[in-house]
Amino acid sequence: MKVHHLSLLSLLWIQLTTTFAGKILVFPLDGSHWVNMRILIEELHSKGHEITVIRESDSWYISEKSPMYTSVTIPGLGGFKENFDTVVSQQLAVRLQSKDSSWWTLFWLIFETRQLVVKQFTEFHKKVSDIVVQMFEDESLMQSLRDAKYDLVLTDPGIGGGAILARRLELPLVYNVRWTIQGEAHFLIAPSPLSYIPFTSTEMTDKMTFPQRIINVLSYIIGMYGLSTISEPNYKPVVRRYFGPDVDYSTFFLEADIWLMRNDFIFEFPRPTMPNIVYISGFQCKPSKPLPADLEEFVQSSGDHGIVIMTLGTLVGKLPAHISEEIAAAFAQLPQKVIWRYTGERLANLGNNTLTVDWLPQNDLLGHPKIRAFVAHGGTNGVQEAIYHGVPVVGIPLFFDQPDNLSRLKAKGGAVVVNIATLDRHVLAEALEAVLHNSTYRENMQKLSRLQRDQPVKPLDKAVFWIEYVMRHKGARHLRTQSLKMSWIAYNSIDVLAALFAAVLLLLFICISVVKLMWRIIFPGRKAKRE
Repeated sequence: MKVHHLSLLSLLWIQLTTTFAGKILVFPLDGSHWVNMRILIEELHSKGHEITVIRESDSWYISEKSPMYTSVTIPGLGGFKENFDTVVSQQLAVRLQSKDSSWWTLFWLIFETRQLVVKQFTEFHKKVSDIVVQMFEDESLMQSLRDAKYDLVLTDPGIGGGAILARRLELPLVYNVRWTIQGEAHFLIAPSPLSYIPFTSTEMTDKMTFPQRIINVLSYIIGMYGLSTISEPNYKPVVRRYFGPDVDYSTFFLEADIWLMRNDFIFEFPRPTMPNIVYISGFQCKPSKPLPADLEEFVQSSGDHGIVIMTLGTLVGKLPAHISEEIAAAFAQLPQKVIWRYTGERLANLGNNTLTVDWLPQNDLLGHPKIRAFVAHGGTNGVQEAIYHGVPVVGIPLFFDQPDNLSRLKAKGGAVVVNIATLDRHVLAEALEAVLHNSTYRENMQKLSRLQRDQPVKPLDKAVFWIEYVMRHKGARHLRTQSLKMSWIAYNSIDVLAALFAAVLLLLFICISVVKLMWRIIFPGRKAKRE
């Protein structure tokens, strides 16, 4: 009898999992963003969902064959990796040349680099929009996507293709997001008072002086205008061509049902939010696994001193030789053992305590009992993993969101930030000395770690729940705010204030006119007598 009940329960469980399994179409952003999307795909696949991923034939990271998903391969237009390599090298060049440049030379260098970066990103988004047009003009492909009966589209809004495809297929839309084609997600969807919310790349906190608030406002105006010049010329024609001139481009990309935000208020400064924003910061973080035997042997050889690890992420395997030599010299002074992801030629200043590798298991090393410090570029994933494991950071920001990420970690007392333009063995050694021997940095990071871990639901489980929520309910329109469809004038009640001001002026004019009329009635001869 017990066996019969057990079999019945097993059958019911299988039916339930089958019932709730859905079909998800993923339009990802290649490169490091794919790392985050792949984690979501793995978890959704483990829940029984059927995943289809749209990829280019010359994709950088996204494999055509995978046990977790089937792929729809679009003929690639090329240049994704080359675009990013060019942008990265240009940004790094500005950082390196800022040391000895005059104010005017630095200003002109930044201006020229900005123009080149704008050009590169414009070309990148042009290729994305061309891929969308290519897909829409392929009637057999679009019909196959319609026939597949997907439940939703999951995309990274760092590119605009996913949102356009979801609208074309009339499917609910979920964002895996921090950055969008129009800027940082919060600034687009949530109220963002510039008096205490620092704009992207300003490296300021929520406690700004009056001059800093002036800089913040100007940065916002210039930054948002710059982003619009990159995205609008590429995506606006596509939106008009396939959805008509009456479709409002400015709100087209804001109508996702759920925004899975790769951030939270443990790391971010407190600010207003919206009901369809779900915070999943650290969803990629997990307990460490055992290290490979040879790496574990090296780590254990550090004794009580422990280890320091260094990596600059997936985009930067090495720095210019003279900087790498200075870093190697600083590491050689440490009693700790160092594991450094470095892909260049062997360095003359490399100490016996330093192991250089082409790849390192970052999460597993950060969770190792012997970890003492993390030298990092400040990418979002690395910063969140450092918080999760409570490891203090020596930050060397290079480009994109890295300076902002590290400035926030510094403001919370968990990091020392070093400018790569002034980096030498003495500067780096001083930063390492502070992080290794001042217990405040580790204590602050461990406090942030406790806060990040103390949640009723794990961030990854939360993300999967809300994706399935949208699938079950065919969207989440009840969580979208009307503000997304309002003009700036209506949203800020400028028209109401203008109407009230006009009403007050009209009332004042009527009152003055009535008083004048009463005066003439009561004193009809005064004017004539004076004459």
